[in-house]
Amino acid sequence: MKNLISLILLFAIVSLPTLAHHSDAGMNMDTVVAFEGTVAEFRWRNPHVYAMVNNTDGPGGPVEWAIQMGGVNILSRRGWRANSLAKGDRVTVRAHPMQNGRPYGIMESIDKEGGLTLEAAVETPEVAANTTSLQGTWKADRSATMGFPGGFDGFFLAQLKLTRKGEFAKTQYNPLSDENPESTCIGRPTPAALVSTSLYLMNIEINEEEQTIVFQSEWFDEKRTIYMDEREHPKDSERFVTGHSVGRWEEDTLVVDTTNFTDHRSPYQIGVPSGKQKHVVEKYRLTEDGTRIEMEFMLEDPEYIAEPMIHSRELMYSPHLKMYQFNCDLEATSHFINN
Repeated sequence: MKNLISLILLFAIVSLPTLAHHSDAGMNMDTVVAFEGTVAEFRWRNPHVYAMVNNTDGPGGPVEWAIQMGGVNILSRRGWRANSLAKGDRVTVRAHPMQNGRPYGIMESIDKEGGLTLEAAVETPEVAANTTSLQGTWKADRSATMGFPGGFDGFFLAQLKLTRKGEFAKTQYNPLSDENPESTCIGRPTPAALVSTSLYLMNIEINEEEQTIVFQSEWFDEKRTIYMDEREHPKDSERFVTGHSVGRWEEDTLVVDTTNFTDHRSPYQIGVPSGKQKHVVEKYRLTEDGTRIEMEFMLEDPEYIAEPMIHSRELMYSPHLKMYQFNCDLEATSHFINN
């Protein structure tokens, strides 16, 4: 193609295997296919944006490829909009294909003939800002949380020590089937939303009058209320998708204790379930200069996890970044399923 101007949507930044929504299982991440084609449809939906691209030059005749990109929230912060690609646009695609030969790929890059007047892969610059409380919008420092090959999957594979039951459940899981909770827009509760802060914003709202603190994440629009009125957890027969959270202050550190989660088939994206014994303890402390939160969580679930998992990271105060709703779309979220 002539006069190609890159959209510069590099896979390492936008699709970000570090925090992919569903597992990369079934994808050939060591291979890149490249082809020219025409956009048949541009689907601007969460949890993934898709470009449907007709390739008429393939050896087996015309083929329509489904090219998976990052989420609307991520792309929006990089300047993309619902009309960034349109039906009839000529593009060159580079993508990681499925191992079974299905014309479905995770995008590495897309070049549009004639180009666009935006730089989609440019990171939103950090803004020096500080605060005096935990309240506000926060995002993790991604440079400190990308040391796990294999992305979101690799993070939990490296961190979790499993019981026999957990290992067996993991081997029996098919992430490219409707067994995957994401295929019906069921998100992954805490601590997945905390790990997802490398890409998705988290907002903390403190209501002293009601004695509550609300944590809201862009990740599947998870919203948790932390009760600060010294109440106890309910009986274990009462269970909630995001669990039941109670909090307390230990000097300048907020400690959040969450139990009573409903069962989940794959809350860590690797096929390891969680059950009624799942328990998460989080700690949040504002740094002295007010620019960051030092966050740590402990996860335990003795039915599936052999020993507690502990992880810490820093969250940057980010009042300049806009929170977007996730609004998971049922059609888009099930598009990866092998039919």
